[in-house]
Amino acid sequence: MVAAVVLPDIDYPWLAEIKDSKKLSAKKREYLAKLIRENCHCTLASADPYQIDEMNIFQATLMCMREAARRLALAFVRDDREILVLVDGNQIIPNLDLLEVKQQAVVGGDNLHKCIAAASIVAKVHRDQYMVSLDDILPMYGFAKHKGYGTEEHREAIMVHGPSVIHRKTFRGVYEYVKSESLS
Repeated sequence: MVAAVVLPDIDYPWLAEIKDSKKLSAKKREYLAKLIRENCHCTLASADPYQIDEMNIFQATLMCMREAARRLALAFVRDDREILVLVDGNQIIPNLDLLEVKQQAVVGGDNLHKCIAAASIVAKVHRDQYMVSLDDILPMYGFAKHKGYGTEEHREAIMVHGPSVIHRKTFRGVYEYVKSESLS
């Protein structure tokens, strides 16, 4: 799950509260995500577990980043303004130049640029909400509690129930159970 965000020209007071999503409580992230989605230009893109297993997490992330940036760039390209995409990390997004947008990789970008931090907040909140919704369908895995992270409780659920359709079969902690099921 990735997001791209263009912040508004208006200097809302809550913009000062935006920072790296990992440094915010869940409640604060949810509050800010709502304000960001209501007041900013924002897009989301995600890969499903099969895509991630097929292409690897890094390539799937780049694919999603390209799609989120493409959707946002298309909204602004009509304005005939130069577009600069700030990318969190040390690599730019491949094949984004086809849209005639410039990019800049920014290591630690969510600590340096509010738009990157805002995208991080929106993506994390959306992903967490998705995991909570999966808990209704697959309650035995406890997604509402651990949000899909590799907690002891989550690993035990995979051990007891086996991997579900949403588990990435190539990931450590899941792969071992996929392998053992195929040997049975």
